[in-house]
This record gives sequence, C-alpha cells and structure tokens, in this order.
Amino acid sequence: MADEMFETEIVTLVDDETGKEVEFEVIATLEFQGNVYYALLPLEDNEKEEYVILKLEKDENGEDVLSTIDDDEEFDLVADAFDDAVFSEIDYDAE
Repeated sequence: MADEMFETEIVTLVDDETGKEVEFEVIATLEFQGNVYYALLPLEDNEKEEYVILKLEKDENGEDVLSTIDDDEEFDLVADAFDDAVFSEIDYDAE
C-alpha cells in the first residue's frame, strides 16, 4: 500500500522534429487560468535536471494532447505559477 503513494506517472511523447519517442516523468500538474499544464522531467539525457512545461489541449479528434506553449507571455506566467504553487517548497541548496 505504501508503494502506491509514491507511484510515478510516466508519459511517452513523440518529438515532432525527430520522430523519436521520449519518456518523461510527470512531476507536477497545475490548473491555471482555465487550462491544465504539466511539468515533465525527461528520464534520459537530462544532466541538468531541467523540466519542461506542456499544455493539455485537444487535437482535431478530441483526444488529449500535450503541446508546447508558443506564447512567451503565457509560458512565463505558467512557469511563475509552477514556481509559486509547486516548486517553492523545494530547498535546492539542501545537502
């Protein structure tokens, strides 16, 4: 039962440029200004441990898809909201 509490959610996305499948761990979700956003951490080749933020949208068939945020202002607002709501409790200087 304790294992269920710490289960991680993994999503596989296809890179539009390369067509390569990439696995991500969902580290947080956030509802902000009527939209849902995901903070995702790539599982491989992520030495800097940088996360990406994607927006949940519907495709032409009504299916859920995660999309990049093209609007710089929207991205900055969402990144700040994630920092304030989710990541503000993380002490990056702890050893």
